[in-house]
Amino acid sequence: MSGKHELEIWGDGEQTRSFMYIDDCVKGSQMILASDLEDPINLGSAELVSINQLYSIVEEIAGIKCERKYDLSAPQGVRGRNSDNTMINEVFGWEPSISLADGLAKTYAWVYDQVKRAQG
Repeated sequence: MSGKHELEIWGDGEQTRSFMYIDDCVKGSQMILASDLEDPINLGSAELVSINQLYSIVEEIAGIKCERKYDLSAPQGVRGRNSDNTMINEVFGWEPSISLADGLAKTYAWVYDQVKRAQG
């Protein structure tokens, strides 16, 4: 909306993460809380993406391309992180149903509307 299409990425953007849409997080949490399970269990998404891939998905949703500026001196966290969902799938036969792209599209639309309203 500002016309400034620049992104600062800490590190090289190849660090990986998994993200889960809030609706799946709430549903999974409620399912676990309603059960008799007493052992620790992971609740997450197995859909692993790099930070660069994450930005590409958002660019596609927004219909823009951004200049990426990599700050290799900034902290980037661990190189890769993902949730092992083997147990939740075995115990509950459950996995998140909302893809990263679909969740980001919903989130983007909501944020866009909020920013547009605030600009009046």
